[in-house]
Amino acid sequence: MIDQSAHGPSARQTNWAGNITFGAKRLHTPATVAELQDIVAAGTSVRALGTGHSFNTVADTTGDLVSVAGLPRSVEIDREAATATVSAGLRFGEFTGELHRSGFALHNLGSLPHISVAGACATGTHGSGVGNRALPGAVRALELVTADGRLVSLERGDADFAGAVVSLGALGVVTRLTLDLVPAFEVQQWVYEGLPQDRLLGRFDEVMSEAYSVSLFTGWHGGAIDQVWLKRQVDGQGPRSAPQTWHGAELAGGPRHPVPGMAAEHCTQQQGVPGPWHARLPHFRLEFTPSNGDELQSEYFVDRRDAVAAYEALDRVRDRFSHLLQIGEIRTVARDDLWLSPAEGRDSVAFHFTWVPDTAAVTPVLGIIEEALAPFRARPHWGKVFTTPPAALRELYGHHADFERLTGRYDPAGTFRNDFLARHFPRAA
Repeated sequence: MIDQSAHGPSARQTNWAGNITFGAKRLHTPATVAELQDIVAAGTSVRALGTGHSFNTVADTTGDLVSVAGLPRSVEIDREAATATVSAGLRFGEFTGELHRSGFALHNLGSLPHISVAGACATGTHGSGVGNRALPGAVRALELVTADGRLVSLERGDADFAGAVVSLGALGVVTRLTLDLVPAFEVQQWVYEGLPQDRLLGRFDEVMSEAYSVSLFTGWHGGAIDQVWLKRQVDGQGPRSAPQTWHGAELAGGPRHPVPGMAAEHCTQQQGVPGPWHARLPHFRLEFTPSNGDELQSEYFVDRRDAVAAYEALDRVRDRFSHLLQIGEIRTVARDDLWLSPAEGRDSVAFHFTWVPDTAAVTPVLGIIEEALAPFRARPHWGKVFTTPPAALRELYGHHADFERLTGRYDPAGTFRNDFLARHFPRAA
């Protein structure tokens, strides 16, 4: 149980999904960076906690959990540099509107605006779009408190930067991030239903390139793709209408939720109504809780050149996992150069699985999926459930050993290490 005494009234005993009960003795919510520095310097086992949207023990500790959500809210827009420096604990939905009103945008957003900017970047979270990098791809600089309580700043081009952005909290507690901005834009969103599978597999790149962001939703039942969400950027010609039929799929007759049977009111506006990027790129609205957390999630990234072969490999074993699935999603992510990013070095396609909340039933089928995707060197999302062995994971990242050495330099005593890091990054003796 987490001690809720002197360290904030909103201590969280479990993650959002409820499948992880944190082992921390205390939860701290410092109000200043100086207070955070004192907490970290005095601690022997410290982990940063974001909004709790990870589905594994990446944020767990037996010592002190630290939330930066209580640090002063700050959004500093540099118009000349086209950057925004934001407090690490802010949720995306809490500052993207301010960016838009200032004439700027982020290049991409995840499906949930409820997640914190630091937590999302630290785990390699992403949105969709063949030309869009994952969320940490926007990071130009960051500030973090290291194990000795020092405040360290890194920026793009520094020797340690590529290892520090997607760092799983292993180097320190991030307090601020500077993000690259692009000019603000509007988006129209449509949903199509019943995309024939043969059309998808025969024209995968064409289908996924049809809009700024494209998401495919499937129950892996062997038939057509259930839904295609197209998020098209409004250009200089203004809003456009959508054809009734697209690649053999039919335009949805009303708003849709990706999970069958769930209310579409939780989702961002569809049916081609134009709106600002931050109100269309996510799938869900900030003012709603997208579900009650009764789910588990997994996700695997493969080279986009292998997308069709990977899809077919999963389709061959779908009968062994689809009965546990609420919905699957397929998205694309542009390559980046961040050491632990699942899209590092390769344009990627991400196969996402939203499971029923049954860890005992889901865990065995993860091995089935991982075996099917093994020929494609599938990298699991760091914040979701997976069973890929540490030895296999090591071979999937060219900078794995570099990252281990980096953690040794920044945190020689292991203040930020936990069982998750010790298992996947054991450090050479």
